[in-house]
Amino acid sequence: MIRILSRIAAATLFSFTALAAHAVDNPTSLAGATVVTPEQARDLQSKGALVIDARSAAEYAEGHIDGAINVPYKEKSEKKPDFDVAVDSVDLGKLPGDKAAPIVTYCNGHDCWKSYKLSIAAMKAGHTKVNWLRDGLPGWKAKGLPVK
Repeated sequence: MIRILSRIAAATLFSFTALAAHAVDNPTSLAGATVVTPEQARDLQSKGALVIDARSAAEYAEGHIDGAINVPYKEKSEKKPDFDVAVDSVDLGKLPGDKAAPIVTYCNGHDCWKSYKLSIAAMKAGHTKVNWLRDGLPGWKAKGLPVK
């Protein structure tokens, strides 16, 4: 009986370790983009920058930065800086036609890679003023900024 309980405990520990390994923090910087704080993102938004929520439509419907549009980034690629953007999908047609217009991307914070990946896809498509809110919606909410 003790041997069985030990095996169950070991299997459970392995499962939790495997799950924790999947929650990989995204990078702290992004070449070609500006990493912004929630306050900086709000300031950019007040000056006309388009704020873009890279999360799913369902997550967006549950709550989002007031004034943000939803451009879901559907990721199939690995959560690593040199991911393959070609295996993912996103409708870049929802981004501003003026590629010099400032944008701010966000998702669910440090363990969410969608806004990081959307920022890279936007830059590859020619957007030159990409701002990435790495703290995402959790950081925005923590500062008491408006959500809808």
